[in-house]
Amino acid sequence: MKFFSALLILMLAITSCKSTKTALGTSAEIKSMSVRKVSKKYLQNTFHKNTVEAKLKVAYQDNNNKQKLSVKLRIEKDSVIWLNATYIGVIVARVKITPNSVSYYEKLNRTYFKGDFNALKNMLGTDINFTQLQNLLLGQTIFDLNAQKYRAVVDTNAHLLMPVQQKALFDVFFWINPVHFKLDKQELHNSFKNQTLKVAYKRYTKIDGETFPKNIEIRATGNDTFTNIDIEFRSVIFDKVFSTPFKVPSGYKQVVF
Repeated sequence: MKFFSALLILMLAITSCKSTKTALGTSAEIKSMSVRKVSKKYLQNTFHKNTVEAKLKVAYQDNNNKQKLSVKLRIEKDSVIWLNATYIGVIVARVKITPNSVSYYEKLNRTYFKGDFNALKNMLGTDINFTQLQNLLLGQTIFDLNAQKYRAVVDTNAHLLMPVQQKALFDVFFWINPVHFKLDKQELHNSFKNQTLKVAYKRYTKIDGETFPKNIEIRATGNDTFTNIDIEFRSVIFDKVFSTPFKVPSGYKQVVF
């Protein structure tokens, strides 16, 4: 169950022509820049395609479980996130998320869930919405840089952006790469609950003009618990027309949160 919760937080996810891929460097001589310039360059490099279809390798580990799965990911920007998880070629779970709904079923316990983000908040114990999930997968900040004032400093060979006034319940940090101005990592810290979420984008590739994540590492800790999710994008296609089917098999039991 925790694995599928983690997929939803991701967690905490194209033409038929062959894509061109080029690995991107992640270091450069960095000079201090104003937060306005850093934000402008970052926003110029936000994701511009309409759809993503990708094959992923996902490794998950927490205090009690360890799993490796193959996952098909389909994203229709701002509309749907669809994931199909398989183990040794057999479907084990399917997830479909829209801005107003969250649904999944899993075969091990023959259970399914259909609800909204309020139910997801209860399940995960934290606020989360569709845009945040989408941005996490696309290598973008989970909070809008235009929504509040930030300040910028140079830190660990990146431009570190942090709110001038941090949010009441947690602190937010964004490290923006000085070469391609996508995220190197983003972190949320809740000192009151002793919880931390760290998302690192270890490598990017250039695909059809888009700078896109190749590897994502998610690390969530809290008191004596931890969750590690490693995502490798094995193939990525943009602007392909696809379907996102979701039908709960008969005989499954609904889970309520």
